[in-house]
Amino acid sequence: MARVSGYHHLTLSTDGAQEDFDFYTKALGLHSVKRTVLFDGVIPVYHLYYGSPDGDASTIITTFPFRKPGVYGRRGTNQSRTIMQSIPKGAADFWVDRLNARGIEAVKITRFGADRAAFAHPCGIPHELVESDSDPRAPITNEAQGIGTAHGIKGIYGAVVAVMDRTAMDDFLTIALPLEKEADNHEGLVFRVPDATGVSQRVEVIVDRDNQQGTWTLAGGTIHHLALNTGDEENQLKLRAHIEGLGFTDISEQKDRNYFKSCYVRSPGGALFELAWTTPEGWAKDEAPGQIGKTLVFPPWFKDREGELQAGLEQADFV
Repeated sequence: MARVSGYHHLTLSTDGAQEDFDFYTKALGLHSVKRTVLFDGVIPVYHLYYGSPDGDASTIITTFPFRKPGVYGRRGTNQSRTIMQSIPKGAADFWVDRLNARGIEAVKITRFGADRAAFAHPCGIPHELVESDSDPRAPITNEAQGIGTAHGIKGIYGAVVAVMDRTAMDDFLTIALPLEKEADNHEGLVFRVPDATGVSQRVEVIVDRDNQQGTWTLAGGTIHHLALNTGDEENQLKLRAHIEGLGFTDISEQKDRNYFKSCYVRSPGGALFELAWTTPEGWAKDEAPGQIGKTLVFPPWFKDREGELQAGLEQADFV
C-alpha cells in the first residue's frame, strides 16, 4: 500500500514579502492560509502559506521572503527548478492574457502533451499552470480578483527537478518513495505521485549538465523542498525507515512544524523532499476555522521572542 497520497505542499525562498503576497493572492488568486515565521535558525523571516480558503493539503504553496536578511541563492542543476499548479482544461490562454496584462511575462508552452502557461515569480523562480483534465479538485475561486471556476487553480500539479544523473534520480523516485514512472523520452522523465483521490500530480525530471550546481540552503530565489503527504504519523515513520534502510541516510528526524509533522530527505538528484502529515488541529490550532491566514502567529516555543522577531521582519501590507 502506498504510504504517500499526493503532495502536501511546495516551499520556496523568495525575495520581497509584499511582492510575494501580491503575486500569489492577487495575480494567481490563491488565499492566505497562514502567516508565521521561519521555525529554523535565528533570522526573523516570514513563513507565508497560500492555497485554498481552508488550506487543503495538495493546494499549499509556502514561501520564505528573504529580502530583509539579504540571503540569496543560485538556481542551477541538481535542484528543484519549476513550481507547477493544475488548472482546468482550456484555461492556459486565460492565464497568459491575465498575467501579461499585469506585467508578468507569460507564454503558452506544451510539454509531455500538456498545455501550460509559463511565467516566473517576481524573484525569478519559474512557475507553470498546467492544464489537467484528470483533476477532480474544485478550482480555487477568488471573486475579488476576478477568478472563477472556469479558470481557477486547482492545487499542486507538481515540480520540475533538474539533475545531472537521471538514473540515480529514477531509482530514488521509483524505489525509495515510490512513485510510478509514466514517461521517459527526449523531454525528460515523468513520475506520478500516488493519490487515493485520483488527483494527477507529478514530478518531472529534466537533465541539465550545463549549469552549475544550484543552492541547497534556504536562500532567496530558489525552491527549497517538495512535500509529499503521508496522511498520518504511522505512514510517515514507516516510509522514513524504508528510505533510510535503502541507504539514503541523508534523512532528518521528525520535526514539529506546529500545523504538521515533517521529515526531510535529500534525493541523489539534489531535490529535497519532505514527508509530511497534518496534525488533527491543523491550521486552526491558533486561528479560528474560517479565519485562518488573517493574523501573524508564532508557535508556542517562540513566545518569549515574539517582540524581537516581529521587530526584525520586513514591513508588508497583507491585504
